[in-house]
Amino acid sequence: MRIFRRGAVVGVALVTSMVALTACGDPENSEGPGAVTGKVEGQVTFQTWNLKAHFKDYFEGVIADFEEKYPDAQVKWIDQPAEGYPDKLSADAAGGTLPDVVNVSPDLAYPLAKAGLALDLDKAAGRYRGEYLAGAWRSQRMPGLPGVYAFPWYLNTGPMFYNKKLFARAGLDPEKPPKTYDRLFADAVTMAKRSGGKTAMLASTPSIEDFGRYGVRLMNSSGTRFTFDEPKGVELLRHYRELYAAGALDSQALTAQAESAGRKFEQQSVAMNPGNALDLENFRKEAPSLYRNIGITDAVNNTGRANMYVQGLMVNAQSRVKPAAVAFAHFVTGAQQQMAFARKVAIFPSTKGTLDDPYFTREDGTDATRVRVAAARSLRTAVNYTPVALSDQMKTVLRNAVARAVQGKQSPKAALDGAAAECNRLLATG
Repeated sequence: MRIFRRGAVVGVALVTSMVALTACGDPENSEGPGAVTGKVEGQVTFQTWNLKAHFKDYFEGVIADFEEKYPDAQVKWIDQPAEGYPDKLSADAAGGTLPDVVNVSPDLAYPLAKAGLALDLDKAAGRYRGEYLAGAWRSQRMPGLPGVYAFPWYLNTGPMFYNKKLFARAGLDPEKPPKTYDRLFADAVTMAKRSGGKTAMLASTPSIEDFGRYGVRLMNSSGTRFTFDEPKGVELLRHYRELYAAGALDSQALTAQAESAGRKFEQQSVAMNPGNALDLENFRKEAPSLYRNIGITDAVNNTGRANMYVQGLMVNAQSRVKPAAVAFAHFVTGAQQQMAFARKVAIFPSTKGTLDDPYFTREDGTDATRVRVAAARSLRTAVNYTPVALSDQMKTVLRNAVARAVQGKQSPKAALDGAAAECNRLLATG
């Protein structure tokens, strides 16, 4: 299962029971141009992404409940390891063996949708649109294509942790962490100067989602060209270059992964870092002195909207059992199923109204609720800043360009212009 933190994949154990679904529609009785209709019957192949080791009981319960609701349908569950999952999807697509329902993130759905292999759910199952958060449904749109190509499934976002003791030591208000980038940059330089360069504010360079939260236009309106090299993007990168020169950005930020940045924060040499409830519990056990001084705030942004990580269930457009495939994908992503899942795992439902449940709005004094309530609050208006067309290869191009600029080996403008040009070349030839 992908529990998101800067793209990290973390396995979490889960034992849960299934809650029955109260259906909000039925493929057999739907209407509308392009809607999938017909009897829910036949065998549905269902592929997940690194879930079986920890979630076997859960999904077997989901499948059993679905088959009880639709006696003429059966589900064959296939689970693939995390490593090489994109390559496996590509091979299945090329070989005509793509399962009927597939667990995808938007970037993995994009090439399948372009190839005509992902069912347009705006047409095929638009009657369910109102059951999901608007931002989650929109996150499954693909640039240059009309429609939506996966049912939104579980969501995540990350609050920022900060060290109140380090803030106070630098003369910064520990109860008022930075909310905007201008304030973040100013506080970071202050902290570096007053600590004699011993304490950095951050331990990582900006990723594409940071450009989005800063307010940079990442792509043109038609989704055919990357635009993160616009003046505002150059401005953000110039600030990070200044932070690095001032010692406000950790010296290892150019090569740091999410895990190493987390260790820097745990060692209290970095004052802010993104995280989740699992991290907070680890701090309590392994770094009690840090834990006593932990503050929790929303991730810094200039847009007023947090970043949303989203998973989805795509229906194969070439499936021979489309009514059953649509019904099953909708069943798995139904409100009650997602709520049951979220009660046991550090994820959030994509269904409308579910985040109003007291489980996501009331703290009980525990670490888990402190983070859960903060994250759920930000998800109400969150957006997925990462363009679905941004491939792993393109992310590497951008990361290398950022590193060159931050080190002073290339100007921020030249670095971003080169990265945008290369990403656009890859986009055109992909």
